[in-house]
Order: sequence, then structure tokens, then C-alpha cells
Amino acid sequence: MMRPCLGLEGVADTVWDVIILGAGPAGTIAAHQLATSGARTLLVDKRLFPRGKVCGACLNASALGVLKSVGLDGHLCELGGIRLDGLELRFAGRSARLNLPGGIALSRERLDVALVDLAVASGAVFLPQTAGLVGPIQADARRVALVQVDRAVAARARVVLVATGLGQVRFEGESPVKSRSTARSRIGAGCLVDNFPDVYHQGTVFMTVGRNGYVGLVRVEDGQLNVAAAFNKYHVKESGSPGAAANRILLEAGLAPVPALDNAAWQGTASLTRQTRPIAGERFFVLGDAAGYIEPFTGEGMAWAMASGQAIAPLVWRGIKCWEPSLSRTWVLLHRRLVTRRQYLCRALATLLHHPGLAHAAFELVARVPGVARLIIEQVNASAALPQTS
Repeated sequence: MMRPCLGLEGVADTVWDVIILGAGPAGTIAAHQLATSGARTLLVDKRLFPRGKVCGACLNASALGVLKSVGLDGHLCELGGIRLDGLELRFAGRSARLNLPGGIALSRERLDVALVDLAVASGAVFLPQTAGLVGPIQADARRVALVQVDRAVAARARVVLVATGLGQVRFEGESPVKSRSTARSRIGAGCLVDNFPDVYHQGTVFMTVGRNGYVGLVRVEDGQLNVAAAFNKYHVKESGSPGAAANRILLEAGLAPVPALDNAAWQGTASLTRQTRPIAGERFFVLGDAAGYIEPFTGEGMAWAMASGQAIAPLVWRGIKCWEPSLSRTWVLLHRRLVTRRQYLCRALATLLHHPGLAHAAFELVARVPGVARLIIEQVNASAALPQTS
């Protein structure tokens, strides 16, 4: 599956209702919603699928709620998804185990393929290995430059959705959208390994916290161990490699190191905590990670992305029929309610983990009063009701 229905030249012959740049959770959920409703939808991604991705590989209850609404939740176990029932926290040699209110571990390779297949089955056209640049307004549409290696065409869309992840939002010429990282933002890194100590059993998310970042580990399909880390910016350089940096944090937290990390195929990200302004303009919306990101902990990032992909569809439909400046303001307010406010808790946790003394006090509280952590987990897993936007 996931075959593009048209070649690069073919997509230039159509005025699309919507062109979506980025085939991650936000872009694919939006593509599914819009194509199902009859919109002429072009979904574009610069990578070849299946692709690797730095991600904790955890779908929390909030993300599963979105997948259930689009009919994909029943297929997750068929894809090899592993049910999660616990979160084990490790800090300074001490541990605390917390229950998770539902969740599934599934690699991004399989999840993203399933989401793209869902969008294509709904009627969207998928064009992989294609970069997109948002261009100027032309009549009642916005131009989009589509580039494949040494070939390029110009397409047009009534509305453009930018869901390109943590990288800069790309426009032709000077971009009206600015994305910047915060001064103390950590960098992300991740990998998959086949060999690891038996302590890392399936069904549990292991979260280890150290002075220079934190490392999350979870078993995914085919028995592999997914490792996702957030490092202080100089920790990898000082350690010599991402694998050494991760193992130092594991040892500091009192958990078994994973020797295979030293030779693993690590991938990295830009700074994890980012702010993007503005997230909407004439005939374009920014969503998913591209609209702003906070260091996540147990699958919040994918849940935010999926929720924004689902919420944007009614606004896009209104913009397809007749663009109004109020649509931009509506998306800013809706995104703030649906995503930004729900990121405050993760922002507070990320800030706390930058201070060892505060982190130690917080861990002691969690260890002695598990109910506090349970309330936090329930809050970040809760699904927000979508307001009526049409």
C-alpha cells in the first residue's frame, strides 16, 4: 500500500482543496478526516516510508481515543502493538512503579505506515520523498513548490496544512512563521535495539532521570527495545556518543545499562521545546509538532498531534469554501485550548527535571504518595472534547 496515485507532474495539474505537508500523526489524521469528507487531498512527506523516527513509541489513552474515532484502534494489536500497564520511574538508585490507565507501545515505523494507509484508503493522494515549500497566494489558492531531488513543480491548494514536525516551517522567500527553541531546551535522540538485559520486560515503560537528561525505554513489536532520550545539549559531546550518554543516565538512575546502545543507529532531533508564531495565516494552518512542542514523557506528543489533526478539519472545510481572516484567529484559540494548555503540565515537569534538588523532592513525593503521580498521569492522558467549529 501507500503507493502515490499520481506522479510529481500529475499533482501540478490539479487545484487541490488541501495540500498537507508532513505525513506524521497530525498530517495523516487531518488527511483522513478531509478526504473522507470529499476534499481533494494531497499528502506530502520528504521521507520514504516506512521510516524511522525519534519517538517514545507510546500511544496513551488520549491518542487511542482519537484512533478509535477514526476506526484504527482495533488494528493496533494486529500491527504488533503491546498493551502497557505500568510506568517504572528510576531516579538516583530508587524506583517507583505507577499504573498506566491504558496504552499501547508501537513503533513509529508501523504506526505511520498504518496512518498513511488509512488516509490513502479514504481518498487522499500520498506523495513520499517530496519536500514542500509554501508559496504566495495566487487568486483563491496558495502555491506550493513540491521538490523531489532534482525535479520540482508548482501545485496549488485552497488551504495548506503545515505538519512538518520539529524542523522550521518552510516558506518560499522570507517566512512569516518563526520557530525558536527555548534556552534550556534539551535535544532528542532515539534508536531501536535487539539485545538488552531481561529487566526491560514488555508492558512497562521505564523512565530514568539523571542530571543530564532522561531516558525512556519500552518494548515494541518483534521484541525490540525502543529507546528515546532527552539530553542536555552538551551531554552527548561530553559522553562521546548518544549510546554512552544514555548509559550514563541509566547507571546514575540505578538501572541496567544496555551495551547495544553504543553501536545502535541513533537518530536525533532539533531542540525539543519550541515555540512557533504565528500558527495560521491566509490560507494556511500550522499543526502538530510544527505548531510548538514541549518535552513529552508518556506519549503526550503523539496525542497532541492527533488531536490537532482531528480538530483542524472543520476549519479547513470552511476555508476551502470561502476563506475568512477569522479562521486564523479561530485556530489560534482552538489550538490553545486543545493543545497549548495541555502542554503546561509537561512544561512544568521538564523545568523541574532541570533542577536535581527539585527532581529529588518530586521523586520522594511520588514514591511516598503515589496518588499524586496518578492524578498527573490521568490529566495528561485525558481526552479533550472537541468544540464545535462549523
